[in-house]
Amino acid sequence: MTGDPMTSTPLAVPEPCLVVLVGVTGSGKSTFARAHFKPTEVISSDFCRGLVADDENDQSATPAAFELLHYIVGKRLAGGRLTVVDATNVQPEARRELVALAREHDVLPVAIVLNMPEKLCAERNAGRKDRDFGPYVLRRQRDQLRRGLAGLRREGFRAVHVLRSPDEAAAAVIIRTRLFNDLRHETGPFDVIGDVHGCRAELEQLLTTMGYEIERDGAGWPVNARHPDRRAIFVGDLVDRGPDTPGVLRLVMGMVKAGTAFCVSGNHEAKLNKALQGRNVRLNHGLPETMAQLASEPEAFRTEVARFIDGLISHYVLDGGRLVVAHAGLIERYQGRASGRVREFCLYGQTTGETDEYGLPIRYPWAQEYRGRAMVVYGHTPVPRAEWLNNTLCLDTGCVFGGRLTALNYPERTLVHVPAARVYYTPSKPFPAASASGREPDVLDIGDVSGSRVIETGYLPRVGVREAHAAAALEVMSRFAIDPRWLLYLPPTMSPVTTSQRPGTLEHPEQAFAAYRSDGVTSVLCEEKHMGSRAVLLVCRSPDVPPARFGLPAPAAETAQAFPAADAAQAGPAADAAQAGPAADAAQAGPACGAIWTRTGRPFLSPALTASLIDRVRAAAEATGLFAELGTSWLLFDAELLPWNLKAGPLVRDQYATVAAAAAASLPAAAAVLEQASARALGGLGGLRGQPDDAAGVAALLGRTQARSANAAAFTAAYLRYCWPTAELAGVRVAPFQLLASEGAVYHERPHLWHLDVADRLAAAAPDLIATTRRIAVDVADPASVAAATQWWQELTDAGGEGMVVKPAANLTRSDAPSQSGPSQSGPSQSGPSQSGPSQSGPSQSGQGRSGLVQPGLKVRGREYLRIIYGPDYTEPANLDRLRQRAVGHKRSLALREYALGLEALDRVARGEPLWRVHECVFAVLALESEPVDPRL
Repeated sequence: MTGDPMTSTPLAVPEPCLVVLVGVTGSGKSTFARAHFKPTEVISSDFCRGLVADDENDQSATPAAFELLHYIVGKRLAGGRLTVVDATNVQPEARRELVALAREHDVLPVAIVLNMPEKLCAERNAGRKDRDFGPYVLRRQRDQLRRGLAGLRREGFRAVHVLRSPDEAAAAVIIRTRLFNDLRHETGPFDVIGDVHGCRAELEQLLTTMGYEIERDGAGWPVNARHPDRRAIFVGDLVDRGPDTPGVLRLVMGMVKAGTAFCVSGNHEAKLNKALQGRNVRLNHGLPETMAQLASEPEAFRTEVARFIDGLISHYVLDGGRLVVAHAGLIERYQGRASGRVREFCLYGQTTGETDEYGLPIRYPWAQEYRGRAMVVYGHTPVPRAEWLNNTLCLDTGCVFGGRLTALNYPERTLVHVPAARVYYTPSKPFPAASASGREPDVLDIGDVSGSRVIETGYLPRVGVREAHAAAALEVMSRFAIDPRWLLYLPPTMSPVTTSQRPGTLEHPEQAFAAYRSDGVTSVLCEEKHMGSRAVLLVCRSPDVPPARFGLPAPAAETAQAFPAADAAQAGPAADAAQAGPAADAAQAGPACGAIWTRTGRPFLSPALTASLIDRVRAAAEATGLFAELGTSWLLFDAELLPWNLKAGPLVRDQYATVAAAAAASLPAAAAVLEQASARALGGLGGLRGQPDDAAGVAALLGRTQARSANAAAFTAAYLRYCWPTAELAGVRVAPFQLLASEGAVYHERPHLWHLDVADRLAAAAPDLIATTRRIAVDVADPASVAAATQWWQELTDAGGEGMVVKPAANLTRSDAPSQSGPSQSGPSQSGPSQSGPSQSGPSQSGQGRSGLVQPGLKVRGREYLRIIYGPDYTEPANLDRLRQRAVGHKRSLALREYALGLEALDRVARGEPLWRVHECVFAVLALESEPVDPRL
């Protein structure tokens, strides 16, 4: 307890915690609270009484007031916020409820007692008209306080501060302290090391592999390890079972003391600590070997070990809350909290209360349900390999059992491991063959992709998926998609530029250049937008790759016949393959040596044509040496498949062609009749459209009809540019513009010119199938460069081209520029993005997220192409004025979230994560496509 009236009184208050002010009425609790805490942190019983009864002194409302007070306090503590209870709290039962509330939310309760002289309190109460009660009330409260003061710590308060005079209260200084587990200010980089269990040689080898320099004492024992840029974090279980527990402790203790490492406690350290204190523990699971090894060490070393182990923390929260390290893992609501059950969870995990056939507790699979923001890295339960599961990672890969010692490089998310020299200890049950998730890596489960969920990515921290949207994605996938074992990626939607204000123009390059300029991106690449459909191609080098790498049957020696021929001029060889789905695919032919699919995972072509196209792309890649150059057996491309009618034949026939035919049949005939009427100066028809009943009305109607006829002709010409006859693969073109991934590698940090160079090499090897993508580099800060690119776009669109896509030349780009219109990183999981989107005039029109992720591309479509999208008459002034009100904010948000999910899927493929982990992101991309957004954008 503290209390020296001659000096200032520092009161240490951990954050978060529950501060309980204790004192009789008139002791100055409210004044003290106002002086030292924020108004929002203080919950007063008087205030709650006023809320429920409109009178802070209505004692009949006290039960309801405290019910409200406890509710508010609980909500604040659940959010991890320091909370102060301003009430007398002199009765043990009142304090007991508050201590229980703190324990419920795993925060520390702290008591600040204002034990003021009774006479002073009486004088203060006498001066307040609202405190009209007899002196017996004050005496009773004073007596209750006196009797309970000495037992406050036994009641559960972690700290008790007593102020005995107004001078002490005035001199008090609140010192907000961090909990021991709060290392949010430590940002890394870190190397998190799994369970060592006395394997000193392997630990030295792992540290050396990661670039640490090991320091040794005069006897040659390792006593520290330093890295010029990084620090290590040990997940606990340094001791027991292995050959050299003292050597491991000597090294780790030296690193922690030197500040080159952190260490949390494992359950084996907790048990060893009890043994070293002389408490009665069972000598099993490697503890006898440890005690024997320590017995040969000097007494001073054993004392140091005991002190070190006793001071180990249950878990650490690091890097602004992005990383949590605990021995057995930690659910989100326990992170950064302090209580006995939090420590219990950190040391032992969560058990079901049952035991297995070996007598060991059955662990509850908490990681399968984890959806927290922080990455949780842990050990405790040995697994054959470290495997990501819902942003958690178990690093105990059984080194002492003959497995390997594994470390995670953070924030890079790369794994480093060294093999065990031998089996040091025979486990109680066989070393597990299952993965960390308790399931086979290639087994898919509907629970992975259904329901509302939040997905953590390395690009946008949290991307939300609503349950209804997940159900829609599951419907599409289950009915129409290709074999899911191929499905490693779905491309994101692409955001258009904000609306141009130029006369007669809806989209213009100047908006794209201005958007990237505002994000601090000066070098961009403008790429021709092909007149086709977005396609993803997975190309295998040889027939043995599909079964060996993707678990698919080997390609058939001969493919079955193609789908029945369709209208060659309209539908092409796809022949509604998208509607046929995988069942028809399987009935027609065996799998090809690769696959090609749409933005929604549907097949483009018949099995025979798919096999033929993939084989020709494979041959081109082989001819250019691409497989050998990248050291891979497969390649994944983002591309356009041409012509448009190859995929959209039914759409062209049923929608565009019918509109064009109706307009061609009716509008010229109507114009001819109006021309005759105008020549005869007949005006009766004008009144039908609200025009004056004279020749001027006829002339106006004629002008509108002729304009509509011209617009319809332009509409027909626009969509027909995207359609041409195909027979088999004759007339079919593939335009790859990005190499997405290969075995163990992703390429989104390679500049776009590198990707287009790869495409050019393929086009040179197969010019009749593979098309190149024209492009022009632009410095958005150079007016001449911008003007040249704008002219290039104008020439493309004047010649009938669709337009261009403007991309950051460096490809994946993050910006530090402040964003006033960026989307929420959490996506729609809470309240959803605004339908109207942010203001189009904001300074960050490309729509970067708060993480600084910049849009991967902005499409700028030409005036005539937009007739296909918005209708033949969209260029009429009234229609353009209406369309200028279109809002692209939601589309930008959608594009960024899908982009982040796509990159995360590719990263998981490269890291060798199981297919269900990849599908978590792939399905989410498709689910986001169900969000309500204007499909014309």
